[in-house]
Amino acid sequence: MAYPRTVIKAHGTGNDFVIYVDETGEFEPTTEEIRFLDDRHFGIGGDGVIRLTRPEFVSDISEKQARDFHEAGAHWFMDYRNADGSLAQMCGNGTRVTAALAMREGITEATEEEPFALATRAGIKYLTYLGEVEGLGTNVFRIDMGPWKIGTIDEYMVTIPRGGEQAMGTFVDMGNPHVVTVLSEPFDLKNMASMPVGMPITLNVNTMPDVEQLDLSETPRVSPELPEGQNAEFVRIDSVDRSHDMGVATMRVNERGAGETLSCGTGLCATGVVLTQRTNVKNWTISVPGGTLVVNVENDRVLLTGDAKLVAEVEVL
Repeated sequence: MAYPRTVIKAHGTGNDFVIYVDETGEFEPTTEEIRFLDDRHFGIGGDGVIRLTRPEFVSDISEKQARDFHEAGAHWFMDYRNADGSLAQMCGNGTRVTAALAMREGITEATEEEPFALATRAGIKYLTYLGEVEGLGTNVFRIDMGPWKIGTIDEYMVTIPRGGEQAMGTFVDMGNPHVVTVLSEPFDLKNMASMPVGMPITLNVNTMPDVEQLDLSETPRVSPELPEGQNAEFVRIDSVDRSHDMGVATMRVNERGAGETLSCGTGLCATGVVLTQRTNVKNWTISVPGGTLVVNVENDRVLLTGDAKLVAEVEVL
């Protein structure tokens, strides 16, 4: 068995994980073991498995990469796998859960003066413990997610498989790929019949319902296809206060390798980037089914702030 007998069930705003510390590198799980641990009926249940270990004990990390991590002060690695067993470059909610476990184990204190430097497949992420924050939770961490890249606005057609509803989405690279669809657009094909004949229009296809009514039980189709797949986010802008540079939004997500989850940290950041590009507002409070988080978009990085919970120790028989 390539995982320890005792593991932790944890979640970050409902994005849940099986997580454990592997200080000696002896517990790198197989694809089949990850699928078992994350199975909600026959295993423990989760959106992914996180192994907190040393960089040199991760099979797809080279010796040079491991050495570079250590030299940069990142002595621990978040080895994250999706529920289907596939590798993942990053998981924003997972980093907060990992930091919570690292604090419990005495690995870090994650202070403002000395944030926890966590190595990931998307580079080093720095986490700071904030404690209780009103409106966000009692065990809140802020993570510097690092740089972001955005593609052409509304370059991709996103289709909901079951109903065939469509809207346009925007690619964002947060170390892993995202396509973000903003549903609160001014033009909607569903209302086309009420428009005067001959009225000029800018075609921005949107036949999707509101965020809460979306059927995300199947992976949304994206055209043109992305070679590695993508996380697909759907967001509604609820309010914008430009005088205070603040916005409020509601989001849902279908994650590659996991399906719909209650929250997605990198997806929240990608959504914040797209909303900032559309509105010039840089600070967003975003609600997801699992809770509320804050996203702050800067020119060279994104900050994500949210809760993390260690729920239970589980002995695997």
